[in-house]
Amino acid sequence: MRQFTLFIFLPAMLVLAALALFDRQYGDRQLWRAVAIGLVGGLAGAIAYDLFRLPFVFAREWGISAIVPPMPLFKVFPRFGAMILGQPVEQATYSLGTQILGWTYHFSNGATFGVMYLALVGNPSSRSWVWAVLMAVGIELAMLITPYPQTFGIPITALFIAVTLTAHVVFGIGLVTSLVAIPGCVDDTLVFDDHLLPDHRLVR
Repeated sequence: MRQFTLFIFLPAMLVLAALALFDRQYGDRQLWRAVAIGLVGGLAGAIAYDLFRLPFVFAREWGISAIVPPMPLFKVFPRFGAMILGQPVEQATYSLGTQILGWTYHFSNGATFGVMYLALVGNPSSRSWVWAVLMAVGIELAMLITPYPQTFGIPITALFIAVTLTAHVVFGIGLVTSLVAIPGCVDDTLVFDDHLLPDHRLVR
């Protein structure tokens, strides 16, 4: 994961950012707006995804374990950070920096999924929200057949599959809901409203 992050993920993100910024400065701003809107929508979807999972993570602390099964759904995030830093995956405690790095990687995944979705469907208002859900569920199903669960010691139970698939449905709904709520995202050119642009210019 360290090699992937350093030599594939980060360079790809830098290239995408450079292309988007170049388009913002010298092009028609369509790529810039699509990337910016996709990142915001994907991040919103990731937040909705984690909010759905909070009751399972804190079921005991919140005193609801009798009705919501406790599940350590956030345990992979510090391990993400440890793997990126080249540290042992399993540690008694994880440093604050490792925790922050792992969570940042998690949210960056959600944000880039938003860009991927816009690249696939174009104008989100012209597509059913079902497509966002299908993409999110497809990503999760693909993850389940990789070594990911075994690497992080995640038992693949019927309960885990039900909860994680539902969480990805929530991600898909949160993604498309936030996308169509952004002013200017619902036309064919992905135009931002003027108050969303840093230089306050209206782009048409």
